[in-house]
Amino acid sequence: MEFSMIQWLAEPGLTHFLIVSAILFSLGLMAILSKRNVIMVLMGVELILNSANINMIAFSRFTDLGLDGQMIGLFVIIIAAAEAAVALAIVLNIYNRFRSINLDEISLLKG
Repeated sequence: MEFSMIQWLAEPGLTHFLIVSAILFSLGLMAILSKRNVIMVLMGVELILNSANINMIAFSRFTDLGLDGQMIGLFVIIIAAAEAAVALAIVLNIYNRFRSINLDEISLLKG
């Protein structure tokens, strides 16, 4: 039986999901480490949380864990939404105080 690239792409398996998750995690880590804007850092954190969700749901689907992975993924989405709301409130307060959301300018936290 010949294994071709089209056949590999036609039926997504665990490897496909892990590759997408690794790419998302790498992009999120790159955004956190390279950006100086608070909003971009928060977007990087969200990408990392989404990559963890993909892993949880993929392992739940391709192993005999049942619905445990989906339930953990749902809780991660809920926590990410709460984290985004709190982080946005903190960013707005930082902007009101320092008139900037650049991490280099507010790193000293002096008024």
